[in-house]
Amino acid sequence: MSEGLEGVIAARTRLSDVDGENGRLVIRGFDVETLSRERRVTDVAHLLWDGLFDDLPDAKALEARLGNARTAAFESLNRAGGVPKGLDATEAVRALLAHLPDGDGLETALLTTAGVAVFTAAVGRSRQGAPPVRPDPALDHATDSLRMFHDRPISEAEASALDAYLVTVSDHGLNASTFAARVAASTRAGLASAVLAGVSTLKGPLHGGAPGPVIDMLDAIGEVSRARAWIEVALAKGDRLMGFGHRIYRVRDPRADALKRVLKSLPMQSGGLALAEAVEAAALDILRAHKPARSLATNVEFYTALLLEALGFHPELFTSVFAMGRTIGWIAHAREQVMSGRLIRPQSVYIGPPVSPSSGHVPPVSPASNSNRISASSASPT
Repeated sequence: MSEGLEGVIAARTRLSDVDGENGRLVIRGFDVETLSRERRVTDVAHLLWDGLFDDLPDAKALEARLGNARTAAFESLNRAGGVPKGLDATEAVRALLAHLPDGDGLETALLTTAGVAVFTAAVGRSRQGAPPVRPDPALDHATDSLRMFHDRPISEAEASALDAYLVTVSDHGLNASTFAARVAASTRAGLASAVLAGVSTLKGPLHGGAPGPVIDMLDAIGEVSRARAWIEVALAKGDRLMGFGHRIYRVRDPRADALKRVLKSLPMQSGGLALAEAVEAAALDILRAHKPARSLATNVEFYTALLLEALGFHPELFTSVFAMGRTIGWIAHAREQVMSGRLIRPQSVYIGPPVSPSSGHVPPVSPASNSNRISASSASPT
């Protein structure tokens, strides 16, 4: 038995390999740093989906079809009555995704991928009291995603930065949200359902919900001169330093370096990057001294927070923007799982109360509750 499935191999995949010991992430044969420099997110969608859809067109045609899918997703937003009220940002995006039709084909893959981008922009604008912006299918995906959010022309540097971010987070082995997507897909629930399972898992603070607090930490520190003292106090109180440490990586997360490189190409608030670098250096030094037996290096969350803030996204949207990139990976894993023909159904070990010694058997079910049961012979495996 392995608590939390630690060390358990649950799938064979051609999609990505996470080498935690050496700090390396390979996506379909390419280092993530190479992909983030040289490919756009639609190129990586084509790379990940290749061989998983019989009707997958070339990368240029896929970009055009994704543009049309953004328009279709926008129409779905109107039919849903706009952004739902009373939900946080990720919950609102998830609710809008639930309005999309489900299926196993490329059209569903494109519509769901487009939907996450369209709905994230619409939710962000709703928080500003502004109406949603209609997509422009002629633009590339990253440029149009930013234009729908900001409602202004997008610079090449901004679009390239978002592209690099979406590529960097597109896939990362069998993480919690990807596993959830594969479980849903294994039941033949459909790609939209698999993505919904991924989003629902990603919103947890131990997974995709983590980058936002990095901004809170940097704001609280405020100045380079305060970094060491603030971190020492935080660790003395038992607080967790956000943006450091990873369950898999025993050395630096390679995605952190990829995003730091991109961040340097964007204008930031005065001293913002210098503060971040000072906090990073101080944190690493203090963590080595306080916890020498643990490897707590910088992870993807640290520079994700800074990059998305520089692109104008409020921390409330960080998880949804993460999902914009990870959706293409979820879809690839979902298709791979479906093609394996295997339902994911692990076993558990019962540690509840023993059989009652007085009767020697489990007490019978009352007639009222028995009438609602499904017989084992007619039920599907659950």
